[in-house]
Amino acid sequence: MTRSGPTGRNGGPGRVAEVRLEPVGQDNRKAILALELAEDQADYLASNAESLAEARRDRNARPRAVLADNRVVGFLMYDAGEDDGEALIYRFMIDRREQGQGYGRAALAALVQEVEALGRARDILVCYMLENERARGFYQSIGFVEEGEDEDGEMMARLSFERIRRG
Repeated sequence: MTRSGPTGRNGGPGRVAEVRLEPVGQDNRKAILALELAEDQADYLASNAESLAEARRDRNARPRAVLADNRVVGFLMYDAGEDDGEALIYRFMIDRREQGQGYGRAALAALVQEVEALGRARDILVCYMLENERARGFYQSIGFVEEGEDEDGEMMARLSFERIRRG
């Protein structure tokens, strides 16, 4: 579990939310399906319904609810490869009504802890569309380093655990 910055809007000034990841199950699936992207983000990411359907077909997918103080505020899905030393974020979103409160940063910190605990990956990769400047700025601010375009024309960026440890 990690903590986000002051929540302001939902938790009062100066209050710090506890953010954690939880496997997707019957108790949080409906809330995940109700999450919404901001209008300017909708073209960049598959819906959560599509992502959950993909997770049922992909044995390597690890879908997670992002909870802040036990409320579902986001969704992410990743694959922690068994032999290539990398984890890949397939999907990551915070509900449009919950953005700007530090939940995304706290969720990525929780993901780093979860992936590190698996002991298989040294890096986390993410891909995003080149024109998605919000995603680009967010991932770069956390320490992801762009590596170039993949075969689909999306930008690949890497967060190295070694870099995190060096600070």
